[in-house]
Amino acid sequence: MVSFARMFRAGTVSALLVAALNVSPARANDGFPFGSEMTLDAGRQPGSKRIPNLEIGDAGEVILELWCKGGKGQFSVAGNTVIFVLGAIENRSCPPDRAQQDDDLIAALSDAGTWRRQGDFISFVGARTLRFRINTN
Repeated sequence: MVSFARMFRAGTVSALLVAALNVSPARANDGFPFGSEMTLDAGRQPGSKRIPNLEIGDAGEVILELWCKGGKGQFSVAGNTVIFVLGAIENRSCPPDRAQQDDDLIAALSDAGTWRRQGDFISFVGARTLRFRINTN
């Protein structure tokens, strides 16, 4: 049998302690993606290369880049409940159809009351479900 003193001198215990202290809990891959950027799971609009995306900060602050418009907002999350509050929006010179699509997307995001995560996909669920892919690059 090896004594505690002998193990300590050999560095075994100190190595185990260092290893244990360096282990940090991994961010849950099923939690809300704070600190992430995500792209709407949709195709490009004719004549545009843009696809709406959200950049979500660690405190829920959001930068939105839509098909034409852009702006800011804030997510509040408790469990699977989500509230999105729109902030300032830039009304860029948008064709009326793209402006309407942006307005519809904002309305659907604001209407969402719950969210769910399936791997790299986040769905915001309300009268209409919006699905976003978390950018992992």
